[in-house]
Amino acid sequence: MSGPIVVWGAGAIGGTLGAYLVRAGHAVDFVDTEAAHVEAMRQEGLRVEGPIETFRVPARAYLPAELTGQYERILLCVKAHHTEVAARQLEPHLAAAGYVGSFQNGLNELVLAAIVGQARTIGAFVNFGADYLGPGVIHFGGRGAVVVGELDGRMTPRLDALHRLVQTFEPAAVASDNIMGFLWGKLGYGALLFATALTNASICEALAAEAPRPLYRRIAGEAVAVARALAIAPIGFNGYRPEAFEAGATDAAAAASFAAMVAHNAKSAKTHSGIWRDLAVRKRPTEVEAQLGPIVRFARQNKLQAPTIDHLITMIHEIEDGKRPLAWDNLAELELRAKP
Repeated sequence: MSGPIVVWGAGAIGGTLGAYLVRAGHAVDFVDTEAAHVEAMRQEGLRVEGPIETFRVPARAYLPAELTGQYERILLCVKAHHTEVAARQLEPHLAAAGYVGSFQNGLNELVLAAIVGQARTIGAFVNFGADYLGPGVIHFGGRGAVVVGELDGRMTPRLDALHRLVQTFEPAAVASDNIMGFLWGKLGYGALLFATALTNASICEALAAEAPRPLYRRIAGEAVAVARALAIAPIGFNGYRPEAFEAGATDAAAAASFAAMVAHNAKSAKTHSGIWRDLAVRKRPTEVEAQLGPIVRFARQNKLQAPTIDHLITMIHEIEDGKRPLAWDNLAELELRAKP
């Protein structure tokens, strides 16, 4: 495939990935809905800051309505709850033989495939630490797992090409025949991050705390149980081990996974999750419905229950609506709410 690569959504994920692609010599067109961000990229380029490295690249940037033409490769990097709108905006710009790679958090591949077609959708899983700091500036705080895969598990030439492309950014990136396993693994870990975002604590502080660990184990356990009901084996990464949170898992296995997650996150300059940043800094809705909502819906469809995650969603919304402060007490209340 040839021609420029479109990075649709130039925030934490797309800004970091796209900047590395530009620096490696690839032609990239950035698309973003934030007018100030687009203008800053046009005038001054895109700056990546952080402990990994700091650099600036020139950036061709557009608002969605300004983009013209068709492209063979589009990397979708918007927040999960913006997937449907973005997919409908980009679909006219997607070449018939092209694809969209979903570099997001959640099961957005399902939403994307329903609009552009499964044959034009490639899945992706990312766990590196980055934040949008302001117009034209991205903070890249720490490396993490990056995986790409076809939704049907085939190892195709286009997947091989995309894999080599993302290795420009993350040399340890993986091409997988089980991308859904990675996506469901990230859902379980993501549910834990939503729980940590009920507090003002850092990811490391929250996951290292002993008192809420029974609650954390129930949260991740619900996600793992739903994946198993769908005949999907969730895959671990960066210290998160899904099997350590299944029913019957030992205390030692869970403790080892918590220790490994804390150790991984301690290496990153990104101390708090993007969820916490949306709640505490940017004061905007999170991805909670788009990310955790499907766990609850799939649970009900399979005659299972996910009460802890269901109540977690409610409490995140209460914080979004200004009805609840960020506090450690939220974890204790969640545990009480979700008790059988």
